[in-house]
Amino acid sequence: MKKQLVSSLALTCALGSFSAFATNGYFTHGYGMTHKGMAGAGVALSEELMSGANNPANLLVDGTQFSLGLELFSPDRKYTASTVDNFFPNALYLEAKTQKSDNTLFTIPEFAIGHQLNEQVNIGLLVYGNGGMNTEYNAGTAPDGTFYAGTAGVDLKQLFISPTVSYQFNEQTRIGVSPIYVVQQFEAQGLSSFALFSQSPQDLSDNGTDTSTGVGIQLGINQTINSSLSWGASYRSAVSMQEFDSYRGLFAEQGGFDLPSSIQIGAAFKVTPNNEIVFDWQKINYGEVKSIANPINNLMSAPLGADGGAGFGWDDMTIYKLGYQWQRTVQQKIRFGISYTEQPIPSSEVLFNILAPGVQEWHFTTGFSHSFSNKVQLNAMAFYSPAKEVAGANFLAPNQALSIEMEQSGLGVSVVWGI
Repeated sequence: MKKQLVSSLALTCALGSFSAFATNGYFTHGYGMTHKGMAGAGVALSEELMSGANNPANLLVDGTQFSLGLELFSPDRKYTASTVDNFFPNALYLEAKTQKSDNTLFTIPEFAIGHQLNEQVNIGLLVYGNGGMNTEYNAGTAPDGTFYAGTAGVDLKQLFISPTVSYQFNEQTRIGVSPIYVVQQFEAQGLSSFALFSQSPQDLSDNGTDTSTGVGIQLGINQTINSSLSWGASYRSAVSMQEFDSYRGLFAEQGGFDLPSSIQIGAAFKVTPNNEIVFDWQKINYGEVKSIANPINNLMSAPLGADGGAGFGWDDMTIYKLGYQWQRTVQQKIRFGISYTEQPIPSSEVLFNILAPGVQEWHFTTGFSHSFSNKVQLNAMAFYSPAKEVAGANFLAPNQALSIEMEQSGLGVSVVWGI
């Protein structure tokens, strides 16, 4: 009971109305406003307290510092179902229309505190949203809804609470470690029409919000090559999460929804003393999680909720991030960034991914930092991810074409202050 209470309070206090966060799959494109302004790049850079979320080795603190940030995130997602002339028996045809999801503005907070113990050791606590997904297709005047079971959609929220320690191993090398306490919540509605495919129909849909927790670890290294060049790397383990018992008839492995591992490697190069380029490579291993990676055609061989039950059919993702920052004045830095990845959803998986259209590929970002004193700094960023569409056949009615699409934008600010 105590564990559930702590988890619930953490989500309520730290995430507020955070829900939709699908940028690279369902992971955020970066952590901290300075890095988000460079498309999430900077695993080799320490720019602020939240740099420790990208790479725990990058937690560098001037005395004792606090950071508080807020992002306004706006996703625009929709699906389209085509008109069909010939209807086959025992097929599930969706109503021919284009429908947008409700809820297009979300607030996403972040918080960090850090302290420099001595010249070698820095410690901190970082609290931030790792990712999530939200859709809500209102039944409106057509009471049947998207899947003929009322308003349809999902709401996934995922929070990291991460104590972090960095250690200066020698003049060139800093290492870091972050135990990660993960709290996630999930809710699904309007899916009861799939009851015949489920091993536990009563645990498939419309069961309110369920919470699960798990513990993982993140390791990092940052090494200075010379005065112009540094490199960094960070590995985050897979996390075995508690099952969503209320949705054990939906997710594979009896409600399993684990966190996939990820790795990020990058370099930072100062072209001139005031101009720096950063490049990162990131891999997210969605294929490790059956509820995410199992294809929809598993419906023909195993029920929903079984170990081999159908999932969303996502592939692993490889993301390339390029950032630039200009030290315009002693007090101010200007940033730009661009990232690209191949979205994870095959055309054969469109039906279920109406609920989770994580199809973004490009991100274009900008941002700045301004120091008002040696104790107070303001960071800001803005990003835009162009609309991406994925089309394919309706798996349960192959002569009907479906497509999913999402477009995103956002802006955020954070304040770092020291005492």
